[in-house]
Amino acid sequence: MTPNSLFPNTLGYKSELQTDAEGVLHHLLTLDGMSRATLSRLLDRAQEFADGQDAPEALRGTAVCTLFFEPSTRTRLSFQRAAQRLGADVLNFDAATSSTTKGETARDTLKNIEAMGVRGFVIRHHEDGVLNELARHIDPDTRLINAGDGRSAHPTQGLLDMLTLRQARGEDFSRLGVAIVGDVLHSRVARSDLHALRTMGVRDIRICGPAALLPPVDDSGGMLHGCTVTRDLDEAIEGADVLMMLRLQRERMEQGLVTSLEDYHRDYGLTEARLKRAASDAVVMHPGPINRGVEIDDAVADGPQSLILRQVANGVFVRMAVLEALLAKPKRDDAAG
Repeated sequence: MTPNSLFPNTLGYKSELQTDAEGVLHHLLTLDGMSRATLSRLLDRAQEFADGQDAPEALRGTAVCTLFFEPSTRTRLSFQRAAQRLGADVLNFDAATSSTTKGETARDTLKNIEAMGVRGFVIRHHEDGVLNELARHIDPDTRLINAGDGRSAHPTQGLLDMLTLRQARGEDFSRLGVAIVGDVLHSRVARSDLHALRTMGVRDIRICGPAALLPPVDDSGGMLHGCTVTRDLDEAIEGADVLMMLRLQRERMEQGLVTSLEDYHRDYGLTEARLKRAASDAVVMHPGPINRGVEIDDAVADGPQSLILRQVANGVFVRMAVLEALLAKPKRDDAAG
């Protein structure tokens, strides 16, 4: 297993679009470049929500639209649940029954909904970097949250994964060995998790998958500088503390990248026998949806070391924290002092 650097940062977002002139979070587009202090504040607030705190008036009178141009279950519903718990008015956009089927652009769709008084947009789109363009054409008081775009980023998934990992393994990430396994090439989750893991101080990050599903090597020392890369799953998970299994994204890949699902499971599927190679207290994560019997066996996905359903639950708390941070109006005493 050799050190390597993968995929140049060509899918990244501009930091000046994400923060205002004072460095305050204005949108949530990516975790790339986010400070550890900002990331930790969001996790701390999410943990308060997880511990039972609530803020039902935080977004009272604020309209939030889930603007999804791709299918989603966990992300969309958890954003809706989060916004509702904060007291927001939630508008659900369905691309299949919208004017996008008549040729309307994402920009025009957003601007028309914005004209109705909507301040918050949670956006999922199949194109890489689409929120860059949208952020340049919105009103100053409008806030955008990236709910997954192409292969670029899925920042709230990265945040909820860090919250779940912090709950399970404590706040010191520096001693953890983390293996990210599967379709890294097409995974926006992998990109956001990698940004977050490095920000949180993880030094031992292992990337594993078939050659056709690993990004090309970047000699400039890009996003995966210092990570290790292997095509051998047994080697990747040996002694690992965290196994992050990725979905095989067949909708984004070209034909022939995987010979068969059976072969993929044989070489890269996480079974009970393989899990024994990891640390005895290793935890298993997966962003969903799971292709059972392909990336992970039922006995592992539903087993005692799995954090998959906790990830789902934490999605609501993390998205509450993000919505509140971006859209809640300052309290009078905060504004005064």
